[in-house]
Amino acid sequence: MPMKDDLAIALTTGAGGWMVLSIAAVLPMLWSFTLVLHFARPYVIRFLQNLTLRFGGDVWWLSYVLMRDALLMITFGLSLIFLMPNLYLTGKGLPITAPIATLFLFWALGVKLIRDMDDDPAIFRLVSGLLVVASILYIVPMVYGVEAIDQPYLGGLPSLLISTENLDVAGPILWLSLGLFGLTGAAIFIRFLLRLGTVEENTTSGSAGE
Repeated sequence: MPMKDDLAIALTTGAGGWMVLSIAAVLPMLWSFTLVLHFARPYVIRFLQNLTLRFGGDVWWLSYVLMRDALLMITFGLSLIFLMPNLYLTGKGLPITAPIATLFLFWALGVKLIRDMDDDPAIFRLVSGLLVVASILYIVPMVYGVEAIDQPYLGGLPSLLISTENLDVAGPILWLSLGLFGLTGAAIFIRFLLRLGTVEENTTSGSAGE
């Protein structure tokens, strides 16, 4: 029985570590696709202007928005593992700035939630900047840190970019990211509550006017 229990624990731990590292490895591709779809917006709009069928244009635009936002949410959902201390600080080693990248991605989603970037060029530029910074903060330490740990010609650079190899920096990064993540979530929730009352009043006034 003890041997079976040890084997089960080993298999569970190994499978968990493999899953985390697999997610970390696939995220650069998801980030790349996310940026491609995001910055494809001018091309999509230019293509829609050449369509003569209104229904076809609406289907094309809705399909593009659905794929773009769905991929963004998938990337965000998988990135949440970097906010877990037991994985980030004591796991197999993850990109050291991954929590900050997740925070910037959360800010980009928050801006998209509050404002319509498809109708406001300034908001589109803001979201674009947040996404570019977030992707750099993740892809660079992933490529030159986690994936390059066995490359001797890079010297000590890879160990500086891995969370478990540089805990003096990784710890503050994680806790600061968690704190800002919580403050951002609280601000969005408070704004939602305040706007909820305003929307209800406007809706009631509009109904009474009719």
